[in-house]
Amino acid sequence: MGTVMMVLNGCAGAPDGSPLVLDVPVSGTERSAVHSLDLDDGDYVEGVLDSGTDTAELRLIDQDGRPVRLLLNGTAGREVFRFVAGPGTAALRVTLRGAGRYRLSLTRRIAVTDQHPVFQGHLSPAIAALTETVKHGGGTDAFWQDMARRGTPLVEPLMEAPGSDRVTMTFLARGARHNVRLLGGPTSRHETLERLGASDVWFKSFVVPASTRLSYQIAPDVPDFPGTCRECRMAILAQLQADPLNHRPWPADAPDPYNQVSLVELAGAPPQPGLEGGWSEPAGRLVAERFASRILGNTRDVAVYVPPGVDPAGKDTVLLLLFDGPDYLDSRAPVPTMLDRLTGDGRLPPTVAVFIANPTAEARERELPANPAFAAMLADEILPWLSDRMGIRPRPDRTVVAGSSYGGLAAVSAALTHPDRFGNALSMSGSFWWHPAEAPPDRPEHMAGVVASRDRRPVRFFLSAGLFETGSDGEIGILESSRHLRDVLEAKGYEVTYRDYAAGHDRFAWRGALGDGLLALFGR
Repeated sequence: MGTVMMVLNGCAGAPDGSPLVLDVPVSGTERSAVHSLDLDDGDYVEGVLDSGTDTAELRLIDQDGRPVRLLLNGTAGREVFRFVAGPGTAALRVTLRGAGRYRLSLTRRIAVTDQHPVFQGHLSPAIAALTETVKHGGGTDAFWQDMARRGTPLVEPLMEAPGSDRVTMTFLARGARHNVRLLGGPTSRHETLERLGASDVWFKSFVVPASTRLSYQIAPDVPDFPGTCRECRMAILAQLQADPLNHRPWPADAPDPYNQVSLVELAGAPPQPGLEGGWSEPAGRLVAERFASRILGNTRDVAVYVPPGVDPAGKDTVLLLLFDGPDYLDSRAPVPTMLDRLTGDGRLPPTVAVFIANPTAEARERELPANPAFAAMLADEILPWLSDRMGIRPRPDRTVVAGSSYGGLAAVSAALTHPDRFGNALSMSGSFWWHPAEAPPDRPEHMAGVVASRDRRPVRFFLSAGLFETGSDGEIGILESSRHLRDVLEAKGYEVTYRDYAAGHDRFAWRGALGDGLLALFGR
């Protein structure tokens, strides 16, 4: 490391002010003065220039008096500056625009030798203790026996704030050879677990709300090969499986761990209306049909569920149109069970649910994102078809379109397009970051723009998002875009109920949000 203290003997940049020393301010009244520096190449430096009411310029100069960098330009009063010293950094030149006075000081210097990450310790007390055990030659068998008994992930009180409404959650994997990835944890990314030394312990800790509810999978030993981002993501998905130490695999009757997720439901997680006590066989009747759309030119499955004692043609009956329908008909999100209980105990008025499937995955990507043709299919084909088949004659104020992800976007779009048919929209983790391909780069939120540009329509909204659905790498996420849409709707005078959940992009959370939304819109 080369020292860059400069004497500036007799050159044009020769110092005519006091040398700068850390935490020793210098002052001057000259309109231009040079203060020499004693720094090493790579030193990080912070400082302050106070020029009072006069405007000032501050430059780094080299040993020959040549400008290296303009730090402050035409500022007045107290301003902070920062720079990293290079091989030619020799002095600071202050230039005042008037005949005022300045005060200059260096407030911080971090030498290259001190510029390295400082290990702050582990978030998890158990991992911290195991680190010491491994460091002194101990094994991990006792740790794994304890984890098998307790179940994973490991949940511990937050060390810095005992008794708070947050906890430390540590995801674990044993014995991977190369790497472990996590999908469904408390971020929107494919997190990478860290290996504890050369042991068989892989871990990743997070601080999360004590109300967290999520499902996750782990992927050990993901193949690492040159490829596009999508190809690398597909390699992760190929290895995703349930956590073998988690005590709540879901669904329990899956054919293998690759077709299961692992559940986490902390003590503070909010109740999921109608699902208290778990899943049970629904008592109502489910009618499965094939529905052909002239508008969309395709055919799809549609199932209609009527809870016991509910008259589909009743004037008070609520009609729920739910997208991605098959996702909400099994034990993972048993909406029929939920409706049985909520209508049976009087928390919801009589409610009929229509579960609308997608013809194909490709059709879903095309039809759900704010597609006017899909909305027209719902308004002009599905509703008349329901009237013919089931005798349902819904009123707009008793009809709700609902969905998750792209389905949440579709619900809001359909209600705003046909408010005379759909007076309510229920969105769970709606993809409000979406925009058409031709949208300008500075307007990435299509639906917020639609709301802002139109007069208010007679529609009520329930919007929800997960606290773990934030954007990354400069992109807006579902959480941010959902909150923004809420604000735009409220500014236009709409009736909006909004909920955040300590969850991710997750059907395990959506099934509770659906019940919350129905109660918020129609609950007694």
